[in-house]
Amino acid sequence: MARIGVRALVSGRVQGVGYRQRTADRAERLGLAGWVRNLGDGRVEAWIEGEEAAVRELADWLWSGPEHARVEAVALEEGAVQGFADFMVRR
Repeated sequence: MARIGVRALVSGRVQGVGYRQRTADRAERLGLAGWVRNLGDGRVEAWIEGEEAAVRELADWLWSGPEHARVEAVALEEGAVQGFADFMVRR
């Protein structure tokens, strides 16, 4: 199966609510690689790569996030797979 890469920018109340860790936990369960981090403007950015169905599943989940998140928008952009071996939370 083909691997794909997707950059996600998530807007709303997504910092200080466990969004990064929950994203990483779900990505690991789905067998995905990449990273997630907070941006200075209040958004969360993620790079996700893996099997297309799993990437799409995580991308769909980004719209809800953890319990206290209030997602307003998720922008996705496909890109070339970078070859990450695991998924990490960046500080």
